[in-house]
Amino acid sequence: MKKYLVTCLLIVVLQSCKQSISETDLPKLNGYWEIEKVILPNGEKKEYKINESIDYLEIKDSVGFRKKVYPQLNGKFLINDEKENFIISKTKNSYFINYTTEYTKWKEEIIEIQDSSFVVKNDAKLEYHYKRHQPFSSK
Repeated sequence: MKKYLVTCLLIVVLQSCKQSISETDLPKLNGYWEIEKVILPNGEKKEYKINESIDYLEIKDSVGFRKKVYPQLNGKFLINDEKENFIISKTKNSYFINYTTEYTKWKEEIIEIQDSSFVVKNDAKLEYHYKRHQPFSSK
């Protein structure tokens, strides 16, 4: 019985630590983002020190797209015509980014949104941690 109570208490504490995301947080996703790390289902981490490409997200009224862009030393970006359209949906207390391309569909749960970072988790339980892109400095 004691183990059961400890387990229940632990679950309540962990659930209360999860950030509550609201619809007003979604516009924070607009902008340029780079992957900081990926956490695998077994807890292993893959760190990204340098990214050749970064993601540009644009969202309005829960509809948007993501493009891969390639930062240049002069502060500009190389851009191609490929983009992944998405719709953000809410199920219970969670928000999901539902991507659609010509070839496939997938979704990612939004775990956390801050001004300078966000975290999503896909169906394979990979957790992607993004940080806001900082332009190269010429100093």
